[in-house]
Amino acid sequence: MSTLRDGPVVERFATFECGDDTCIGIVASNADVASRADIGVVIVVGGPQYRVGSHRQFVTLARALAASGVPALRFDYRGMGDSAGECRNFEHVDTDIGAAIASLQLETGVARVVLWGLCDGASAALMYAAADPRVAGIVLSNPWARSEQIAAATQVRHYYFRRMMSGDFWRKMLRGDIGVRRSVHELAGAVRGALRDRSGTDSIHYLQRMHDGLARFRGPVLCVLSGNDFTAREFEAWSDQQPQRKALLTRPGVEVYRSDAADHTFSDAPSRDAVTTKTIEWITRLRSAR
Repeated sequence: MSTLRDGPVVERFATFECGDDTCIGIVASNADVASRADIGVVIVVGGPQYRVGSHRQFVTLARALAASGVPALRFDYRGMGDSAGECRNFEHVDTDIGAAIASLQLETGVARVVLWGLCDGASAALMYAAADPRVAGIVLSNPWARSEQIAAATQVRHYYFRRMMSGDFWRKMLRGDIGVRRSVHELAGAVRGALRDRSGTDSIHYLQRMHDGLARFRGPVLCVLSGNDFTAREFEAWSDQQPQRKALLTRPGVEVYRSDAADHTFSDAPSRDAVTTKTIEWITRLRSAR
């Protein structure tokens, strides 16, 4: 087993079985408080990517959590990164998440876990959590909630509307700019798509599973939404589709944190650090509330 130590933070290579395949992960823990840790974090990556994350996002997050006394596991799904098996998408990783939780418990002795997911990793965490009593909470970062209707409605509201409010747009329109004419044609298509299904029902199976998961999970939820991210706007559109779903996201125990300057993966250091700090503060409250 390979071990890396940076001050009190210790990282070690971990393998665990998932079905007939072997998965690979990295456990980060704090050598000074490891025996007192009661809760850990399993980082559920958005795909297709592996356990490091964009611009080493998950490495940074796991090490910061460990430094605060919260052990963390970042891992590769079967068929991704260094893990064996056939590649699968976020709708089919329940077994992988469950095996990762068991691995973190075995490696660190924690009784409870928080699932921290980005994009479709957040969606996977939401679909999984209610079925596993070991899950004490979920952090959902820019969850993936896309359908044709949601994408069209979001595009109309957050792209075309802003563009049509621009004086430059209308000056080009009066000059007969071909690019503007094309934009108007695209807008008409987007509006038709946005109006195609006004029922608010989920025609895509994973969206219904997300809704059911949110309704059934009774633990605390932290929803992190970036200000500069189309995926976050789509999640907001999905949550606004039904009054019942909107109510689920405003019930006690559910907190929405908005990182206004952040992009989808929190690629700038201030946004990344702010979300990490928020996560640690939220988990600290979760631990003390028990």
